Amino acid sequence: MEPRNNTRISVFLLMGFSEEPELQPFFFDLFLSMYLITIFGNMLIILIIISDAHLHTPMYFFLANLSFVDICFSSTTVPKMLANIQIQSKVITYEGCITQMYFFLLFVGLDDFLLTVMAYDRFIAICHPLQYTVIMNPQFCGLLVLVSWIISVVHALLESLMVLRLSFCTDVEIPHFFCELNQVVNCACSDTFINEIVMCLLAVLLGGCPLTGILFSYYKILSSIRMISSTQGKYKAFSTCASHLSVVCLFYFTTMGVYISSSTTHNARAGTTASVLYTVVTPMLNPFIYSLRNRDIKEALKRLLRREVIKGHLSWH
Repeated sequence: MEPRNNTRISVFLLMGFSEEPELQPFFFDLFLSMYLITIFGNMLIILIIISDAHLHTPMYFFLANLSFVDICFSSTTVPKMLANIQIQSKVITYEGCITQMYFFLLFVGLDDFLLTVMAYDRFIAICHPLQYTVIMNPQFCGLLVLVSWIISVVHALLESLMVLRLSFCTDVEIPHFFCELNQVVNCACSDTFINEIVMCLLAVLLGGCPLTGILFSYYKILSSIRMISSTQGKYKAFSTCASHLSVVCLFYFTTMGVYISSSTTHNARAGTTASVLYTVVTPMLNPFIYSLRNRDIKEALKRLLRREVIKGHLSWH
């Protein structure tokens, strides 16, 4: 049967996790709680960094940007999923699907590039401490973030435009809780060879290059730490990048886990469940990692709470 050329299909169906009605309230409560924790935690990190002059440094400038991107990242997928569960619908419009896919690609790319920039920042701080303030000046830090945005926007736009050229049959079911690029392309009726080539090339280029940069930075960092004679000095140097290293491992291991589980099991449900780790769990855990493992953030939070208590006491009197 020859597929109909219907690029103007009006809706897609997001199949989500389960079709069992009794599980829907559980999923709604679970993901609403995780989403609210993500928003509150990352907004708190941003507020702490903005309000505390001690944290107006390149490392925390990048962290504030990462927290903002994590808020946007979660907001791209979770609210639509919650809305569909609440109204008992699986529908997402064609335009809505392409838009969601674009912003998902944009923010996951930004996450990746910002983690790379933060690794470079730690590399300069530990390996070239005397030149740190000269190299990591505000203009250069702003440029690094701007370049990350530009590359991510171009990448997301290219991938989305490539999907727009595809034809889709009627009643397209996406076995996922959001419009994930691979799943949308797999649902196409027309030839997807060019799309698959572009996706592979960009995945290697935009995924491999940042990962290589992070690995190189930490190789140099570990080499420098090994040359420090005192144990206390080694601990102090490594503690400055422990939180970032934890977030990097969480991001890359969960992302790779999604694709490994999808490719080995050939089960769309397994890939959907695994993708929750990097789309929902990782942005939620990042603030906890930075607050629990970072003394500067904990001290800044104490100062912020102390100021608020004093303000409240003065206003009361």
